[in-house]
Parts: sequence; C-alpha cells; structure tokens
Amino acid sequence: MAEVVQHRIEERIPELEQLERVGLFTKKERVTALEYKLHRLIVNKEDFIAYIQLSSRLQHIHYQFKREEIEFPIIHRINSIFRRATNKWKDDVQLWLSHVAFCKKWATKGQISKVFSALLAVHPDKPALWIMAAKSELEDRNSSESARHLFLRALRFHPNNKKVYQEYFRMELLHCEKLRKQKQELEKADMDLGEYEFSPEILSGKLAEVVYKDATGKIKEAEFVISLLNIATIFDFTKDLQDSILKDLQTNYKEDSLTWDFMAKRELEAPGAGEELRSAKGRASDINRREEHCCQVYEEGVKNLNTEAMWTSYLAFCMERVKRKTNIQELKEKVSEQYFICSLVCSQRGLLSAVAAVAMEMKECYLDWSYSTRGYKKARKTFTSLQNNRPLSKAFFTRMIEIEKEQENPKMNNLREYYERVLEEFGTSDDDLWLQYIQEELGPLGQPENCGKIHWRAMKFLEGESVERFTSKYTLLQTGHLLRSN
Repeated sequence: MAEVVQHRIEERIPELEQLERVGLFTKKERVTALEYKLHRLIVNKEDFIAYIQLSSRLQHIHYQFKREEIEFPIIHRINSIFRRATNKWKDDVQLWLSHVAFCKKWATKGQISKVFSALLAVHPDKPALWIMAAKSELEDRNSSESARHLFLRALRFHPNNKKVYQEYFRMELLHCEKLRKQKQELEKADMDLGEYEFSPEILSGKLAEVVYKDATGKIKEAEFVISLLNIATIFDFTKDLQDSILKDLQTNYKEDSLTWDFMAKRELEAPGAGEELRSAKGRASDINRREEHCCQVYEEGVKNLNTEAMWTSYLAFCMERVKRKTNIQELKEKVSEQYFICSLVCSQRGLLSAVAAVAMEMKECYLDWSYSTRGYKKARKTFTSLQNNRPLSKAFFTRMIEIEKEQENPKMNNLREYYERVLEEFGTSDDDLWLQYIQEELGPLGQPENCGKIHWRAMKFLEGESVERFTSKYTLLQTGHLLRSN
C-alpha cells in the first residue's frame, strides 16, 4: 500500500509545490496521511469526503498565476475520488448527486452524462433520477436527443409514472420553443434557412402531442390530463394542442368532478372588454359576469353529476369567492346569495361529512354576509331559516349571539333563544356554553335567579369529564375568580 500511496504523491509533486507556494496546502504530510486512509483495507466515507474537501479548497482563494495548470489536475483527481467513492457506496444517492453538483460547478459537463449513466445503472427504480438526468442533458449539454432517449428509457422502467410523462411532455415543448426562437432569430438576421432543419410539424409541437397521446393512453385520469394541459398553457404556440386536450377532457372525462371544476374556473380567465375594464364599476361588472358564467358551469355540473365530489367543488369555489377581499365597493355589493344556496341544497340532500364541513362554514359566512350587507333583521331571518338545517357549527350560534349583543338595545329573550338552541346541539359536551349562559343571566340584561336552574340543567345534561370541568369553573365563578363576560 505504501508504494501505491508514494506513487500518487510523486505524481502530484509539481502540483503540490505550486499549491504550497500559494498557501492552499501547508504540509505534504497531510495529503500523504489522507492518501494512506484512502488505501487502507477498511475505508470510511468521511475520509473520501475530507480528501475531496481538501482538494476543493482552490475555489476559495483568489489566485490566478498558473491557475489552469493547477485546476485541471485537481478537478481530474476529485472526479477520480468521487468515482472511487460512489463505486464503494453505490446506495448513497446523495454522494452521487454531490458528484453531479461538482461537475456542474467546475464546468466538466461532459462528465455529468457519465455520472448519471453510472447512477441510473445502480438506481433505475428512482423516477426522479431519470428526470434529473434528462433535464441535465437538455439544460447543461443542450441535447434534446439525449434527453428524449433518457425519458424513453425511464418509461421502460416506469411505464405509468405521471411525473416522468409530465416532464417528458414539458421537455418536448421546451425543445420546440427553442427551435422556434432560433428560426425567428435567423429570419430576423435575414439568413438563409436552407442548411437548417426546421420541420413545420416539430415547430407546431407534434412531438409533444405524441407524448400526450401515449401518456393519456396509459394513464386515464382527468387530473393527469389537466396537469398536461396546464403545462401546455405555459407556451404561447400551443393553442391547437390546448384545444385538442380540452376536447379530450370534455369528451372522455365528463363523469369526473375535476373536469367540471376545471372548466368552471376557466370562465374566470375569460378575456373582458377593454373599455369595460377602465372604471371600477366596469371591473366589478366584468368580474361579476365571469363569476356568473362560472356558476353556470357548476350548475350544469351538479345537474349532470350529482355526487358529493361535485358539490364539494362547487361549495369550495363559492367559499373562496365569498372570502375574497376587494376594494371595489360595487363588487362588494354585488356579492349574491346564490353563493350560499348550494350549501343549503347540499345539507337537504344529506351529503356526507366531506361536504358537511364546508356547508357549516358556508352557513357562518352567510350569516355574516346577511348582517354586513342587509343588517340585523336580515341576519336574524337568516339564523331562523338555518338553525334547524344540519350540519351546524357552534360558531354559527355564537356569531348570532355576538350580533345580538352588538345592537344598541339587545334583547335578553333573543339571547336566551340562541343559547337554548345552541345547547340543544352541543349541551352534552361543551361546558363553556353553560357557563356563558349563566354569565349572561348575571349580566345587566339577565335575571340572576335563573342561574340556579341553568346550573341544575347543566349538571343533568353534561357527560363525562365535562361535568368535572363545569363544576370547577362554576365554583371559580361563584368565588369571583372567574371573570364574568359582558
């Protein structure tokens, strides 16, 4: 082993002498020690990493004299060390990727293909590595042919992998975009295009279309088709391709709620009239028009596909628009009750819990909207119409209590009505509601003599640990250690 180490050191003498003069290495003994470590029978990965770091220190100094003479052998040696390390620890993907990063940083791009080739021979089961390798061929080596070859090989190992197909599709569109730009630049420079090959089919994105057809022939999912359509929309030359994908989506996936959801939301992106958009009122009118068209698509969707998933999509859209913030007063006033109708319909239909959570939140928003736009009377009417329409949330009732107490002359009888109703729904487990009801009767509007009866009912209705919690808090309230609410 000593002879091997000595031979390696002797090979490096001119290099080491130069490095020692510039202060990169201070002692040849340190390098010798590391060489010994790399050649002993039991080698640690840390030794290889330390050696690579030591050899890489050149990048941290600003030294230009004979830099290329020093740089080349160091880069060559580090590549060699990486190869030895990855050959020994083949399963360490991060080690392989560190080698790739080194090659990219030090402009040894020709080496990258070899590294990826060796890596994929060991880890063909990892789709992400195939994608990284193909992207490297396209971006670092400007080789669409090599990238395409890698994607095709990847699909042999992963014939139904969505991500591989998505990135393959994107790569073909990027390649097409690059060729189109090259052609435009040549035409702008008034150069003869005869010696260049610009196939009209390739320039129109036919290769990407081939990838799309192959992908959707194997993966028949609306979500996947939509993901490819979203990629296509990034490129300004894909109108025909987009139209083809849209037709495919509407024809073959109309039984999927994702299709209707996607088509509805596309209405929000429809172009508006230029003149109309110049004023706040015009912009409000344009947005309202888009939202109405969007709702029409959803209405058609729930008519044709009366499923929980379809209603969930519609409800989620309504919730999103209701929560939207805008400075356009006309648009605020234009918020329509139709956004809440679907939540109510969803609750008579008795849809499952996935929709129930959204429906409950919609009721809360509807109550808030009624109060903020139409005032107290409308809010109370809304509460009355919805209070028996399950599923219901505690927040729906407590918000009505807050609204009542915000009035100039709040009515205690109304507050009692709200508390009684919320306790019907949550009185067996929510001890805080009983305490709040008692505190309300202890307040300026209440009748303290009612507290004893409420306490007796609470002890009767509450279950499990909530009884003990209520008893402790009620004792604190009586002794003045629990603050009373106003």
